[in-house]
Amino acid sequence: MGHAEPELFASREAIQQAVGRVASEISGQCSDGAVLVSVLKGSLPFLADLVRAVDISVEVDFMALSRFAADSGRVRLVKDLDCDVSGREVVLVEDIVDTGLSLGYLVGELHRRSAASVAVAALLNRSARRILPIEPDYMGFEAPDEFFLGYGLDWAGRYRNLDRLVIGDPDLLADDPDAYVSILY
Repeated sequence: MGHAEPELFASREAIQQAVGRVASEISGQCSDGAVLVSVLKGSLPFLADLVRAVDISVEVDFMALSRFAADSGRVRLVKDLDCDVSGREVVLVEDIVDTGLSLGYLVGELHRRSAASVAVAALLNRSARRILPIEPDYMGFEAPDEFFLGYGLDWAGRYRNLDRLVIGDPDLLADDPDAYVSILY
């Protein structure tokens, strides 16, 4: 069975340019330093490149969410911060902002912990699916209503390590999670 090649959305070079722009914006806004909080697992490559590109003092920490039930919009915290964000500038680092439900939960949680400010840096902003009226403060790319793979984004744990972003076919992947493995690696 032959597979169509996924469409390239952003090359490694385009991603690095976006990371540089976002890092510069964060550095300008948070000149006294910030806590960069990565939302696991998808934002890890974005965070790693962002940390190296900012020219401010940063501390890095991680949070992870799990869905209570499919399509419920309800989430629970499964990995919490190790650091205290009280009185500190926080930048929440996300791979993709979609409905805004998870992001709204995390931003609210960080405010409840008395962060001095909470900003959001998103690699992709897919506003077509937005339910909560929340927008990233820093954005790599405005994303069409498509399914993305690469640079941290996955299907069943696969494709996170691609150095680029591609648009995949979720129906094809549902039938064969390895559909793109031979053509992308």
